Amino acid sequence: MIHSLFLINCSGDIFLEKHWKSVVSQSVCDYFFEAQEKAIDVENVPPVISTPHHYLISIYRDKIFFVSVIQTEVPPLFVIEFLHRVADTFQVCSSNVGDTLPTGQLSNIPWRRAGVKYTNNEAYFDVIEEIDAIIDKSGSTVFAEIQGVIDSCIKLSGMPDLSLSFMNPRLLDDVSFHPCIRFKRWESERVLSFIPPDGNFRLISYRVSSQNLVAIPVYVKHMISFKENSSSGRFDVTIGPKQNMGKTVEGVVMTVHMPKAVLNMNLTATQGSYTFDPVTKVLTWDVGKITPQKLPNLKGIVNLQSGAPKPEENPSLNIQFKIQQLAISGLKVNRLDMYGEKYKPFKGVKYITKAGKFQVRT
Repeated sequence: MIHSLFLINCSGDIFLEKHWKSVVSQSVCDYFFEAQEKAIDVENVPPVISTPHHYLISIYRDKIFFVSVIQTEVPPLFVIEFLHRVADTFQVCSSNVGDTLPTGQLSNIPWRRAGVKYTNNEAYFDVIEEIDAIIDKSGSTVFAEIQGVIDSCIKLSGMPDLSLSFMNPRLLDDVSFHPCIRFKRWESERVLSFIPPDGNFRLISYRVSSQNLVAIPVYVKHMISFKENSSSGRFDVTIGPKQNMGKTVEGVVMTVHMPKAVLNMNLTATQGSYTFDPVTKVLTWDVGKITPQKLPNLKGIVNLQSGAPKPEENPSLNIQFKIQQLAISGLKVNRLDMYGEKYKPFKGVKYITKAGKFQVRT
């Protein structure tokens, strides 16, 4: 029945929360705060508030709002009676507790302690994207998707209130937020507004699944052939960057699971080095950095077991790579603003794109 319960003081601080099912973000209380601002006094806040995905049912007792989150329609009086019993229990349990929190240990923000101090105030964000793709034999994209995260390292004194905006936020799908994010602000303005935890944490994760928005950063030219009634085959692969990327593709590694009939491979690499494990039949080509003026190529002879039938299908090429200072989705941070503190922090954003499950069919 009741999904979550939030306890809010007169200052609008959520100082206690309880979740019976999955965690509901504190941002759902923004609807309650909006109704509270419209009310003449605290006694006139509507006891039942409808939101796009929940119902908020609340009572006001002893200068505390008890706000319950409901996902399905239930009799409001039943919930209100339950909240009064919770309030009675809370009143008994808290009768001997002091009115103030221990200085420098706790704050009304559950993910951030009070009294944080730094000599150098810094806020850094890493936008990390992984591209999953399947490329068919002709070079066309069968499937492409980007999984992204923004990891943060925040070392700021006091209680800063941050706003992070993007040049093109609407390309993001299925965004998951850290509990510090004010969800209602994101819904209305596509701005990340939050009081950050201290240190390292994941701010958001997201997905870009519109295939026309997913740029493929590398191409592969390949020619792998096995002749009927022959003990050998040909292997020829070239990897290159797409001309429109403008960034260096590095850390390139190609892995190929060759057919079981392959005994060994005699290849020549124009760049990097390769290994072939005759037991696992895995070919690994460590290319390194790609220079557009001289594309890396690996070619040579594939030796097969004598008398073995021709492999039924060609192997797929699995490619790993990374590109510094690029978010392949085109996501770009516009600006970071800080409120609540007077100092000017050091700010920085780093972008990196990596291959996830990137497969080229031959």
